[in-house]
Amino acid sequence: MNTAEMAYDIKDINLAEQGKNNIEWAYKDMPVLAQIRERYKKEQPFKGIRVSSCVHVTKETANLVITMKEGGADAILVASNPLSTQDDVAAALVKYWNIPVYGYSGEDKETYKQHVKAALDHKPQFIIDDGCDIVATIHSQRRDLIPEIIGSCEETTTGIIRLNAMEKEGELKFPALAVNSSLTKYLYDNRYGTGQSAIDGIIRATNILLAGKTFVVCGYGWCGKGVAMRAKGLGANVVVVEVDPLKALEAAMEGYRVMKIADAAKIGDIFICITGDINVVDVHHMLTMKDGAMVCNAGHFDVEVNVNGLRKETIEIKKIRPSLEEYKLKNGKSILVLAEGRLVNLVAAEGHPASVMDMSFANQALGAEFIIKNKGKLENKVYTLPKSTDIEIASLKLKSMGIEIDTLTPEQEKYLNSWSTGTAS
Repeated sequence: MNTAEMAYDIKDINLAEQGKNNIEWAYKDMPVLAQIRERYKKEQPFKGIRVSSCVHVTKETANLVITMKEGGADAILVASNPLSTQDDVAAALVKYWNIPVYGYSGEDKETYKQHVKAALDHKPQFIIDDGCDIVATIHSQRRDLIPEIIGSCEETTTGIIRLNAMEKEGELKFPALAVNSSLTKYLYDNRYGTGQSAIDGIIRATNILLAGKTFVVCGYGWCGKGVAMRAKGLGANVVVVEVDPLKALEAAMEGYRVMKIADAAKIGDIFICITGDINVVDVHHMLTMKDGAMVCNAGHFDVEVNVNGLRKETIEIKKIRPSLEEYKLKNGKSILVLAEGRLVNLVAAEGHPASVMDMSFANQALGAEFIIKNKGKLENKVYTLPKSTDIEIASLKLKSMGIEIDTLTPEQEKYLNSWSTGTAS
């Protein structure tokens, strides 16, 4: 199929050359996925299988979709976020890899819905999802597609929350793989990827100095831990807001101040939400904030900061920079909203670096292979890849970094696996 015969909806095909350069640049820093791709080229595990992916269209995700296609998949890609699409990458996938892409930066909600429809009209047999959007839409609106679907992979914490709820209610009608539950995903992508890219997005959006600022992290999961760690490293005074006593205690033991959002709202300079829940920073919180306080989100959906509610208390919205808007409030203060309340790391910056996405997308690719190889053998449940897969991915990553580690001697293995040897023997 050539480009003229292909249906797609992108911003500008003329951006393809730059996109190709960016995709290839990212691939240089994705050695684990590269090894998987070479095997898939030979083995063709996805031959003839229709795959619909609803993910952020970045140079890193492009390499995952290319890997699926080179493994034999009939692949289509839809943007999962209206503002995160890298338009040059979308153009390159269409022009150089003949992969239909539906998505462009700045698309409205109606356009997004049409793009999701295109992914469904592809009649997918396998789904790669970000936030459970495609899976949830199929279960609620397009149940006619369910009989042909082998399964799905889910990348995000938010999406897995939705999948677990579907399973609990008996509504999940095909097996799903929780990629985010793999150690080589959440311990690295969530912590180091989000930690770096969220801070990168904040700095690109504002160009402010973090040192000396009071930086409020709402949610101390692995993403929140990463952001707090990096903000602290840049000299910020970090405050953590939590509802989980265990996570709150851990944050306190790390040396962060822990308090309720109502109290943090009065002292914070920068607020970032990473919880997966709605209205974490709500209107009544923002009304008590300092003049000039900044709010942003690094959770999947744009609901964690109640921007829609804030508009009702606003007399003027002024665009300061590409990803920075000033909301002038009726009470005389101003609140600065980054990236329209959407994912600050993908809207204001470029998302996670390729090196960490290498492991996440290795999990995605291997997860798709696992579900498809076990077609008909799996229940309609949420699965996690076995620990052996984590060990394989970690070993490949270490090798690519030139790092060697020790192995246990037979004597050491025997000692660790025996109850009869020890200090008393």
